[in-house]
Amino acid sequence: MKSLSTVPVPSAALSHQDESIRHLPEAAREAFARFQTGGDPAVLDPVLFSILDDYIPRASARPLAELPGNTRLIDDLGFDSLAITEVVFFAEDLFGINITNEEIVQVATLDDLRGFIRAKVTIPAAH
Repeated sequence: MKSLSTVPVPSAALSHQDESIRHLPEAAREAFARFQTGGDPAVLDPVLFSILDDYIPRASARPLAELPGNTRLIDDLGFDSLAITEVVFFAEDLFGINITNEEIVQVATLDDLRGFIRAKVTIPAAH
């Protein structure tokens, strides 16, 4: 008899977001769960780096989390418009946000992306 922890969860039982990130590494899934429960966008780095890893056109010599924040998405990591568009679509779907072309063209580096996504997912305080 299998223990509950080893019984696979049917796809229908997973939320849309859970289904979207199920292929990401455990650290990214855990970070997303922390974000969902606590609302702190500062915990999202593992999620962002995992999304980038999924769509990066050429592999980085080092893990993205170890690269300096001024690493450029296009010039240093080889992202092209198609890969950036796929990252945008995935982020919009996962976080329930809208990203315009005007906004995304302002994102050039890893730190830009980090700050941009954090700002987009931050819920304004009620007044």
